[in-house]
Parts: sequence; C-alpha cells; structure tokens
Amino acid sequence: MSAVRSLEPWRWIGVPMLQVLGVTILFGIPLRIWGLQLPEPVFPMAAVFAWGVIRPSVIAPAAIVLMGLLLDVFWGGPFGLWALCLLVAYGVVLASRSMISGQGRAALWGFYAVVTALAFGVGVIVAGVKDKNLPGLIPLAWQYLATIVLYPFANRLIEMFEDADVRFR
Repeated sequence: MSAVRSLEPWRWIGVPMLQVLGVTILFGIPLRIWGLQLPEPVFPMAAVFAWGVIRPSVIAPAAIVLMGLLLDVFWGGPFGLWALCLLVAYGVVLASRSMISGQGRAALWGFYAVVTALAFGVGVIVAGVKDKNLPGLIPLAWQYLATIVLYPFANRLIEMFEDADVRFR
C-alpha cells in the first residue's frame, strides 16, 4: 500500500507525461532482434486514462493535446490525429467517471480496453477518411494489444493519486 501523494499538477500530470513520451521515443528506436521490431504501443493512453479517473483537470486536456501532437510528429501521422483520439478517450473516461470509480482492477482494465478501442476506432475512421484507405488491421490489432497491456501502469498512477483530493471521490 502506497502513501497518498499530494496532487500538484507537475507530479500527477507533468512527470507521467514526460515518462510516456520518453518511453515512446525509446520504443521508436529502429532496433531489430531476430528480425522482430519492438512494439509501438500508445504509451500516453495509460496516462490519459489515469488522469480521467483521478480527477477532472484543466491542465490535463492541454497536456493530452501536446502529447498527441508530439506523437503525430514522431510517427509521421496526420497532424492532430492522436490529439483527437486521446481527447476522445479522456472525455469518455471523464463522462463515465462516476460509474467506474470504486470498481475493481479487472473492471477498470476492461474499461481501459474499451476506451482504447474507441480511441483506435476514431483514429481508423479519421485516417480512413483522410487517406481514402483503411490502415492495416493486423498491425493495428498488435498495436492495440500492446497498448492494453499497459494498463498496470495506468493502475499504478491511479493508486498513487486517487485519494489525494477528497473533493472528487
């Protein structure tokens, strides 16, 4: 059991944002071992989900847009695509926050998987309309699976800060 930490924005938004962007860059290194490349999960999804569960914030959407735009630049995708996808995920988590608060770890993981699928679905639709061609479904499925495996990191962030502000329980 961890001690409750104070809810200073740099601690629950700034540090995780830098961590997920750093790990994204690390996993983006074109390293192949036995012909296999590192997976490219959407690391910011774990932070976005946790921020929505922890509490509403004015700073979180700005950080989400920044992370999304940096993902677009880093991966060379359409500018604003990941910002939109991550904001949709954050909005869904915030809207259903009262329903999911107090749920067990398995239920939260399932909800994280649903929210991640929704964000990926928005991305597929936007990219498909823009390019007039759907992205490859098998690589997309692998990226989705690699992203939902990241839930323990979101859960750790939630456990560290969920009790820090009693106004939003």
